[in-house]
Amino acid sequence: MVLPHLLPLVPAPVTATAGEGRMPLTAASSVSGPAAATAQLIDAVARRSGIRLSSVEGDADIALRVDGAVANAEGYGLTVGERVEVVGADEAGLFYGIQTLLQLLREDEDGSWGLLRATVADAPRFSRRGVMLDVARHFFGVDGVKKFIDATSALKFNHLHLHLSDDQGWRIHIDSWPKLTELAATTSANGDPGGFYSKDDYREIVAHAASRHMIVIPEIDLPGHTHAIGVAYPELVEAPVLNDGLISESARLGQPLPVAGETYIGWGVGHSSVRIHEERTYDFVRDVVRELAEMTPGPYIHVGGDESLGTPQADFDLFAARATEIVVAAGKTPVAWHEMGSAADIAEGTVGQYWGNTTPQGTHAEEAAQFVARGGALIMSASNVAYLDMKYTPEFPLGLDWAAIIDVRAAYDWEPTAVLDVPATAILGVETPLWSETTRTISEVEQLVFPRAAAQAEIAWSPQTAPERTWDSFRARLGALAPLWKAEGVDFHPSPEIPWSAR
Repeated sequence: MVLPHLLPLVPAPVTATAGEGRMPLTAASSVSGPAAATAQLIDAVARRSGIRLSSVEGDADIALRVDGAVANAEGYGLTVGERVEVVGADEAGLFYGIQTLLQLLREDEDGSWGLLRATVADAPRFSRRGVMLDVARHFFGVDGVKKFIDATSALKFNHLHLHLSDDQGWRIHIDSWPKLTELAATTSANGDPGGFYSKDDYREIVAHAASRHMIVIPEIDLPGHTHAIGVAYPELVEAPVLNDGLISESARLGQPLPVAGETYIGWGVGHSSVRIHEERTYDFVRDVVRELAEMTPGPYIHVGGDESLGTPQADFDLFAARATEIVVAAGKTPVAWHEMGSAADIAEGTVGQYWGNTTPQGTHAEEAAQFVARGGALIMSASNVAYLDMKYTPEFPLGLDWAAIIDVRAAYDWEPTAVLDVPATAILGVETPLWSETTRTISEVEQLVFPRAAAQAEIAWSPQTAPERTWDSFRARLGALAPLWKAEGVDFHPSPEIPWSAR
């Protein structure tokens, strides 16, 4: 098989031409450019090869710079010849150009290192390229989240959605409601240990993400998925609604049913709701949103809205309108799961996140379209192709299978603009979520996320009609990421679908 080009790059760039041979890289090689970008490149090359480049002023073997005329936002140009030049359209573009350069760094059979000679011109298809990490069902500390940021930003993801609350736990300290972390953060799903982020912890995550050009989107899931709130403040939450599906599924899994005021360690959904008609509920939402907004420089706050099976529709509609307006009043753009589109009066400009099937079921498509009708837009997270917590195979030890069995090819073979009957311009991009019922450690998270996140990265970044956007090309290029991931300590799943490279 002849690939359109022989460069091992994921996601595939807009254009790339392979040159002849390699530019040697040794301990005498030098780099010049902006301080932050230079330091990131030097550290990454050292982790990969053991070679530590020297930082110099003026002429260097590798020159990094920013020039707004080189490409569209987040784009870059890269040439590797007798020397290297990486030019970003902005700081983010320079960062992404460096990630591409690192993929061109290869070891020869004699143990020497070099950069594949190439010319690349690149910019993203979608401005919104996101990953989601559920830290509520299982909690992951600051260092684990930073490692997750490093590995996903290297694939040119630029948004990190943190799912900070759910029935199993509340994970962010709120000064005005301190019992949330005193009482509702101690455990995780299955009775595993819990935890929470102090405000300084959260700021550290936000700052680290920003250094990798990722915007953090905090989510507080409302009005459902709120059992943990009731552990801390019982007056805010209704008694659990024990529907037949919850009872039978809990019995099948051998998990307890939710009990008002007690921590919940099962996986069941749809049983909790805040008290919609209590004004104190909105005091709570207002305080939480205000404190999150103060710590979150990005433009978004996510208010959930999914699986509110225990909330009557009229109450849901009322809550959706008030909650999204509270976010707007705090100076942020609300984001919500697509079910919140069932409410006619969600705040104008609210962004919807579609997590239904690639063949929409029931009212999912209608609900998603409501966000567009209200002047908002959509993020595509189709669960049967983009959910990273689904199993690769029925026998895989981690993950679930309620949405689908998703191997790497299934994760790759879908088109975000073909799912819903809305204008293509209404699709902001892709977000690929990892729900954490079965993952207790960042290592287990990585086994589910990688390599499938690379498939979602290519869908979000690369031109839809590019000749490289084929499964055969992708699997060959993806296999070449193995040495990089190993050097960075990423515990990826070596799927047999992929011809993994040794060097």
